[in-house]
Amino acid sequence: MDKLTTAGSRPDWESLKSIVLIGNHLPRLCGIATFTTHLLESIALNAPDKACWAVAMNDRPEGYSYPPAVRLEISQNQLNDYSVTADLLNINHVDVVCLQHEYGIFGGKRGSFIIDLLRDLKMPVVTTLHTILKDPSPQDRHIMMQLAEFSDRLVVMSERSVEFLRDIYRVPEEEIVLIHHGIPDVPFVKSDDYKDKFGVSGKKIILTFGLLSPGKGIEVVIDALPEIVKAHPQVIYMVVGATHPHLKAEQGEDYRNNLHLRAKELGVSDHIVFYDRFVADEDLLEFIGAADIYVTPYLNEAQIISGTLAYALGMGKAVVSTPYWHAQELLADDRGRLVPFRDRVALAREVIDLLDHPEACRAIQQRAYQYGRRMIWSDVGRRYLDTFAEATRQRFRKKIPEHRLEPLGLRQQRLPEIKLSHLRRMTDGTGVLQHASYTVPDRMHGYCVDDNARALIVAVTAQDLQPLDSSLGDLASVYLSFLGYAFNEQTGRFRNFMSYDRRWLELTGSEDSHGRALWGLGIAVALGRDAGAVVYAADLFRRALDTVEHFTSPRAVAFVIIGTHAYLARYSSDSRARRMRKILGERLMAWFRSASSDDWPWCEDILSYDNARLPQALLLCGQWLPDPQMLNTGLRALDWLKQVQTDEKGRHFAAIGNQGWFPRDGGKARFDQQPIEAAAMVDACIEAFNCTRDEKWISYAYRCLNWYQGKNDLGVTLCDYATGGCRDGLEAQGANENQGAESTLCWLMALLAVYSQRGRDRATPGEGPALLAARNES
Repeated sequence: MDKLTTAGSRPDWESLKSIVLIGNHLPRLCGIATFTTHLLESIALNAPDKACWAVAMNDRPEGYSYPPAVRLEISQNQLNDYSVTADLLNINHVDVVCLQHEYGIFGGKRGSFIIDLLRDLKMPVVTTLHTILKDPSPQDRHIMMQLAEFSDRLVVMSERSVEFLRDIYRVPEEEIVLIHHGIPDVPFVKSDDYKDKFGVSGKKIILTFGLLSPGKGIEVVIDALPEIVKAHPQVIYMVVGATHPHLKAEQGEDYRNNLHLRAKELGVSDHIVFYDRFVADEDLLEFIGAADIYVTPYLNEAQIISGTLAYALGMGKAVVSTPYWHAQELLADDRGRLVPFRDRVALAREVIDLLDHPEACRAIQQRAYQYGRRMIWSDVGRRYLDTFAEATRQRFRKKIPEHRLEPLGLRQQRLPEIKLSHLRRMTDGTGVLQHASYTVPDRMHGYCVDDNARALIVAVTAQDLQPLDSSLGDLASVYLSFLGYAFNEQTGRFRNFMSYDRRWLELTGSEDSHGRALWGLGIAVALGRDAGAVVYAADLFRRALDTVEHFTSPRAVAFVIIGTHAYLARYSSDSRARRMRKILGERLMAWFRSASSDDWPWCEDILSYDNARLPQALLLCGQWLPDPQMLNTGLRALDWLKQVQTDEKGRHFAAIGNQGWFPRDGGKARFDQQPIEAAAMVDACIEAFNCTRDEKWISYAYRCLNWYQGKNDLGVTLCDYATGGCRDGLEAQGANENQGAESTLCWLMALLAVYSQRGRDRATPGEGPALLAARNES
């Protein structure tokens, strides 16, 4: 630790004129918002001559009523907002940016969108890390490594955080700055001075505060209360804080209600007071002031920073805590008491001992208060200013953009907003309708499994990117229910077409529709957020899998392989699914061996529809069986598809037309070009990039995406930016103006695939959007 920067040397601040913080901000209700707000205030008070302001992250479309200190806002799930913000910060010559990083507050996979913003910034970046994972997934490790790559300093708030960055993520110590979590500067006073305000004079107060959620361990304290109350009948346990808004949106007040019931069953309801609201700073200080003992009963050690613990310790409270990482550090040297996780007996014993021995309790409080003096906000603000100045003087970031407004490359091109308005319009209580007349749903043709499977993929993928939008779960449930109803238990097959009056028009659908159903179910299993829906999808997947073993349609086989890979992301030990993947992969490979030649590397004598799904399936199987020949065959076939579906001047994607297709001994049909081809190529090219790390595949994926946006043979825009719909194809005379389900869903699938890839395009191989099984199977 001798070499570690402690931000105490105070470099000259004069070079700093403007400082911007990026993070959540009050009145948004969360710990990061509170931290960012106080840090900004502290910096501004220490440097009143500087322009200090914030960029706030919004987790809801309407945003919040921010104070003037918030000058810019980013909609969490809108990728374009990140690049626009970077441009504005660069144009306004901001001197330093301080990012508050926490998983879950930024858009993209594990918050990957923020990397796009950091990558484009020219000024020094100082990133405060609020969570550092001890056992990161490949994706989480990648995010952290990119944060380190695009930051000049990383600020952490505990010694354990320093160890993790150095030993797990290999960050050089000279780039790490230790600055403790800030706390208010209040005098050391007796708790009795505050108790009158809450009507608890003469009581002994045990306090826990913060946003309520499972994992906080409140139930352990409740379980310990009968023993504590038996020894000290005057004890009141105060639980202060609203339910976390994201938890409340997903589960309502289940956790809080269960705590109430638990207290009633144990006969301690009269000794617990729940304050169900987000507490402003002034009130919070009074709550803490009234406490005799503060308890943090977290259920596991993986809590590297606790702002609530820092506040309680800094105000001189006697703390009883479980030994999570931050507590081990702050409560060392007899500044508090540690008890094992989930141990109500030990918790009761320590609380009773402190109440039995007020002098010992007082000594702990004084030691805690003295230790906390180093953490008051005014000092923390000065240390951040020191760090900003040092980062400006000596930059550690290795890759700084050279030009202020360089042309956007394909990787940085701005993506359209994900809009599902037209999909919602096409969906009723039964499922998604097949066709539209212009933009109006056409009920004459009813529904089909093909489109509902695609719609399920879109809904769960969108929810994976936008987990706070509960309406996406409702959409997914409609499509999943349709697939469940379509399955025929007698035949083990899915029906496909249903009339608008809900009559099945066939006993058994095509192999392709069955394969698409399994594909959709596999994605729902891999990405689903609703536990019941995941179980339902997995059960239906298993029941429908056996009949595919003897399928003869190459596309159906490919769809099943893609879906099985996704399914195995969650159920990697399912030997039956692994066996089926191997059988189907080898069958698809055999078809390629028997039909392909040097000038026709394909498994059929005609190129027709959804072609790229076949090499995509080979790439997936080739990686995970593993089978290098299969992988090479998939890459060769996809590269050939890339060549035959590029216009003569090599400028844009030109799909094989369905008016004649492309026979082996004939010419390629130019029209009608269908949206399904571009979507398949986007997914397959992303998977090829994951296999090879060759940038040409990402470039071509964007070229295929841009086909929808007017970069095509006729220069006609097919996607509808306003609604998320898509026209039904490119015909010789122009676009087919109908916006049916297949076209719309293919556009959305392609766009979502690129969104999912953005921000993780330098991740470890095997992280493609269609394959999540790698992490569990490797």
